[in-house]
Amino acid sequence: MVRLLIVALAAMACPLLARADQPPLPLGELAKPGRLLMLRHAHAPGFGDPPNFVIGDCSTQRNLDASGRAQARELGARLRAVGLARARVFSSQWCRASETARLLNLGPVESLPALNSFFERQGDRQRILDDLRAFLAKLPVDGQPVILVTHQVVVNAFTEATPPAGGGSIFQINGTGAPQWIGTIPIEAR
Repeated sequence: MVRLLIVALAAMACPLLARADQPPLPLGELAKPGRLLMLRHAHAPGFGDPPNFVIGDCSTQRNLDASGRAQARELGARLRAVGLARARVFSSQWCRASETARLLNLGPVESLPALNSFFERQGDRQRILDDLRAFLAKLPVDGQPVILVTHQVVVNAFTEATPPAGGGSIFQINGTGAPQWIGTIPIEAR
């Protein structure tokens, strides 16, 4: 009951957190050197994870459905259409994130525990964010685009722009653990 109340309150707050006053950026922005897309995994019905959740065992997790898989493939196709043929792609260890990353078809996918969710593991929040900031600080400021497929709570730790499933924010890598937020990506083709 408490979990349901927390999720309901979070869902009501999401529109308040999003930066609705700023239109989404063109996807081509991501193709520029030093750009980073922090992407929430594609649609996976439900919320949180089952009580028997085990990293590495997709049968114990909330996974993408057919619409989520289509959403990830479509975003990958849209990114390729604006000139992003390859990127460094990293994913959390959750199956819904790694499948999203793989279906983008923009390059090999590397598992990065610093992208793991802490939604139901608040005790892991600080460690995960510290590890992610250390990772971000090491990225070259003029390197090829980077895509990080993660979870809503991780994206929200870096921006007020709450992403829907398959949505995310573009950042400029700046040699620190706090890349400059530029804006959100359009969820649908424009």
